[in-house]
Amino acid sequence: MVEIQDLTQKTEKKVVNKHVLRPSNAFVGAAWMALLIGMVSYCVGLWNAEMELNEKGYYFTILLFGLFSVISVQKAVRDKLEDIPVTDVYYGISWFTTIASMLLVIGLWNAEIELSEKGFYGMSFTLSLFASVAVQKNIRDLVWLDNNKID
Repeated sequence: MVEIQDLTQKTEKKVVNKHVLRPSNAFVGAAWMALLIGMVSYCVGLWNAEMELNEKGYYFTILLFGLFSVISVQKAVRDKLEDIPVTDVYYGISWFTTIASMLLVIGLWNAEIELSEKGFYGMSFTLSLFASVAVQKNIRDLVWLDNNKID
């Protein structure tokens, strides 16, 4: 796999293969659809759940916290790979918060809900986290390509 630093050098020499760099419309669309499906299904499940409002708030906050955390990790990791300065504190905090958001597992383990509901929340949470990383990567790649006038 070619690093971004190498891509910049190749761009200046006009040797970039646009089909390798630009994410396909299908991939961009699939990433957005996965994110929307994961988030909406998670929220619909919460809306219809027979649990206290504070429990619903806990699970909703975990979803938002997890989404922000994985995007933060993806950004910090990619910035480091591109030699963009990232402080060790930010890098560490972004990893810590991502791992902390996984405490959803503890909440689900102890929740007094059906096993099928636990699986539903776990899978829609995981789908949302993965899709948010893909969406953020696509956005960043497309902005980079547009800024460097690469089709």
